[in-house]
Amino acid sequence: METSSGLMIIWESWPMFLSGTITAVQLCILFLGVGVVVAVPVSLSQIYGGKSLKFSASVFEQVFRGLPALVLLFLFYFGLAELDVSPLVAATLAMGLRSAAYQSQIFRGAILSIDSGQMVAARSIGMSRIRAIKCVILPQAIRLAIPPWSNEFANMIKDTSYVFVVGIIELMRQGRYVVAGSFGNALLVYSVIALIYLFLTYCGLFLMGRLSKKLAIPGFASAGAAMERI
Repeated sequence: METSSGLMIIWESWPMFLSGTITAVQLCILFLGVGVVVAVPVSLSQIYGGKSLKFSASVFEQVFRGLPALVLLFLFYFGLAELDVSPLVAATLAMGLRSAAYQSQIFRGAILSIDSGQMVAARSIGMSRIRAIKCVILPQAIRLAIPPWSNEFANMIKDTSYVFVVGIIELMRQGRYVVAGSFGNALLVYSVIALIYLFLTYCGLFLMGRLSKKLAIPGFASAGAAMERI
């Protein structure tokens, strides 16, 4: 009877799980998007920048990779409280910049895996350094970065579960509401949430794998292998 009652609660609560799942996916896309926008210039600064740019990019990368996600969430949430910043903005800054630090190394490895002769060739036909990076290096680097970038997706979709601590109603917080409303069944509820995260991770990795094969560049080392050169 208890099992039947628990399953009934799960069935009746599916709109809450669905809402939380949609929010988690939206947050993941938002965090990864912010990460890409910041990571690309950071990685380019580490490779092509002057001493000051390289130092600043390295400090950024070390700080945001070195601090735990929860610490960053609290730092941004409480640190920006006086500015009346919403929990979503605080979470986006914390998780997006943290993702940017990891993604910067993915793009850095991808760029380093491209033969330096391509930059020389682009310059020899009259391209400026910036244009060569934009038209020759980055398009290839983005394609090469997809396999290791899929790991960042897998990490980020799971890390969205942290943001419930700053009041965002995503999958974990919806689960807490279900547990509180049903006066128990915590193990069953969180087991369902675990299966949802597994499903989202699998689907994301599957799609990334298909995209990676479709955009693969013959004869190039992967960005993951290039990380050994960093």
